[in-house]
Amino acid sequence: MNDSRPRGPQRRELLQVGFSGLLGLGLAPLMQAAPLARRAKSVVIVFLTGAPSHLDTFDPKPDAPSEVRGEFGTLATSVAGLRVGEHLPMMAARANQYALVRSLAHAENNHLVATHHVLTGYPQPGAFFDKIASRDDWPCYSAGLSAVRPRSDGLPCGVNLPHYLVEGPLNWPGQHAGFLGPRHDPWQINKDPSRRDFQVADTRPAPGLTVEQMGDRLSLLERINAQQRWLEESAEGKRLSDQQRRAASVLASGAVSRAFEIEREPQSVRERYGRHAFGQSLLLARRLVQAGVPVVQANMGRVQNWDHHGDIFPTLKNRLLPPLDRAMSALLDDLSATGLLDETLVVMMGEFGRTPKISTQPGSKKPGRDHWAACFFALFAGGGVRGGQLVGKSDKIGAYPATTPFSPDDLGATVYDALGIDPTSEVRDRQNRPVTLNRGTPMRALFG
Repeated sequence: MNDSRPRGPQRRELLQVGFSGLLGLGLAPLMQAAPLARRAKSVVIVFLTGAPSHLDTFDPKPDAPSEVRGEFGTLATSVAGLRVGEHLPMMAARANQYALVRSLAHAENNHLVATHHVLTGYPQPGAFFDKIASRDDWPCYSAGLSAVRPRSDGLPCGVNLPHYLVEGPLNWPGQHAGFLGPRHDPWQINKDPSRRDFQVADTRPAPGLTVEQMGDRLSLLERINAQQRWLEESAEGKRLSDQQRRAASVLASGAVSRAFEIEREPQSVRERYGRHAFGQSLLLARRLVQAGVPVVQANMGRVQNWDHHGDIFPTLKNRLLPPLDRAMSALLDDLSATGLLDETLVVMMGEFGRTPKISTQPGSKKPGRDHWAACFFALFAGGGVRGGQLVGKSDKIGAYPATTPFSPDDLGATVYDALGIDPTSEVRDRQNRPVTLNRGTPMRALFG
């Protein structure tokens, strides 16, 4: 199926692409498409980097053989007949607030290309093993939104936090605007909001100092640039002054900069989310949604944080699932209590699932699960999603979908549709050729 899709330009300049936020210039004009009826104002993507085990979290198989079932038991949820892993008690109690899709599938068992697929809703053009980020990649969701429905209020269309996904020379694709150009890149925050020194100058002017009072407005931009790992390496970089001034003006306006003042939250709220990177990142995501940012991506850890080829059960039990359980529950509670859940779509996912059969790496005695793209889950809440339901299911051992599978393309179409963007909107690639933003079908059963 993927071979019939437009693959982007043939000339590929593999760049180590950094986020330039509003600092760059687009490379191609864009055709506007009429949006669909709008459902959500914002989307929060909770990305479990490295791919969690569906069998040990939201698609357990208590009746399967032990080598499939694993070490964990299951919990009944607030929805009759629905069970989740035993280390998700708070999310079990809130199952009526979200829907689970247990029949996602694709063919990419590689972290980088799979990440691109789920974060853009489109296969990576020219993908091969460990293909790093390129400006020929497809745009992430906030970039697609920025291109089809640009903002006029100066706020960024997207913010990614708290880690840029990179490991050595491997720069994870799917985190930027790809062929749409750097002016559509989301803002990238590279600091853990649970740290005491999180409130730093590179997210806002110094206290009491406005951009207008600065002798050089671009001194603020130098602070922003300091947190970027890479800047766009092209001739465009010599013509950024207008975009830089626009970025400085946005930060000085206060709406976004105040969202980063997480210390203003009551201590009880911060404790409810958890004083860790997961909790404070999702609290910051909620604050950014309140400030009007339409797409926020919160990475739950650095690259491959959920990649457990070994020692999977102690790691999930002791390090990852308790903070995720607390943070996600607090986010759903907060959005619901403030009325924001109705207008905010929350999507939690990894790039694929884990093998049904437990295995042990050579030379290790600690069991784990390997990559498995043939079946995995995603959780959806808010934005019109009908909670308390399963949409699609896997087979008896979680190896393959038992119902018609959904692809990352469909996930992407669902995100765009929820935001009122026609997934088939036409945009232009780096060679000014018309391409379709997304080829998937929205998962309308979520909203039934």
